[in-house]
Amino acid sequence: MLNKVDINIEKFINDLKDDRVDEFYKHLSSGKKLRAKLILKIADNKADKAVVLASIVEMIHAASLLHDDVIDDANTRRGKKSINALFGDKSAIMFGDILYSKAFFELCNFPLQIAKSISEAVAKLSIGELLDVELSKSFNDNIEKYFDMIYKKTASLIEASAYSAAFLAGVDSDKFALYGKNLGLAFQIIDDILDIVSDDKTLGKPSMNDYKEGKTTLPYIYLYKKLDKDDKDRLLSMFKQELNHDDKEWIRAKMQSSGALKECFELVHKLGSEALNSIEEYKNSDLEKIIKDMIDREY
Repeated sequence: MLNKVDINIEKFINDLKDDRVDEFYKHLSSGKKLRAKLILKIADNKADKAVVLASIVEMIHAASLLHDDVIDDANTRRGKKSINALFGDKSAIMFGDILYSKAFFELCNFPLQIAKSISEAVAKLSIGELLDVELSKSFNDNIEKYFDMIYKKTASLIEASAYSAAFLAGVDSDKFALYGKNLGLAFQIIDDILDIVSDDKTLGKPSMNDYKEGKTTLPYIYLYKKLDKDDKDRLLSMFKQELNHDDKEWIRAKMQSSGALKECFELVHKLGSEALNSIEEYKNSDLEKIIKDMIDREY
């Protein structure tokens, strides 16, 4: 079914009848389409409409990443050159705006409840991006601010995708929204962990790049709270700096010995369990597998 989503997105792009947009789209990196998968698995009884909704959400997600790459000065996306690296920041921003606009145009064909849910999530997503930029100005040890940011920037659109698909399918939207929200939060925490424990080749970018960019992710917050003063000072001295091999090995060793990573994993498991419990009555093995595969990945 995901191939139908790709075909539908290409149709939307072709509707615009612009050679430049076609060229940008050819170079757009395609991800795992988590949001599309959710919609297709939840609203499988409304297959045709689910494909269109999944296409809209994937275009919105792609647009947000285009803007994100410009903000972060990112030259790669999923191991390939980013659109801003290939065509410049201005083109990347405008391409993102075009994808947003086309997605919202197509969203008008859906029930108001769905349109409101997705639109509200996009507003939250943008506010989350602003929060991320603000928090990157200095080391953030406030867990509540971190969770507010990742909820808005990452989890809100996944939450809205699950809610909207459930509304389309005629099942309890609020229960599926909780599943989506927790999946989104857990997904971001896993990303935070992978940035620390994975190598450059696996990530498709330098490891610990988050910390270099000024992102105080959950593992660093947990670690900071567990360190003594000297080690706290050393950790802070590395913030937004180019990390050498010894720096990275010191951080990894402290993450393990302090229990910071273990605490992150425990939270991911808790979020996953809550997500599965919220939709237990529907016995949806596909959604159970999405959670379990994410939690049980190799690190």
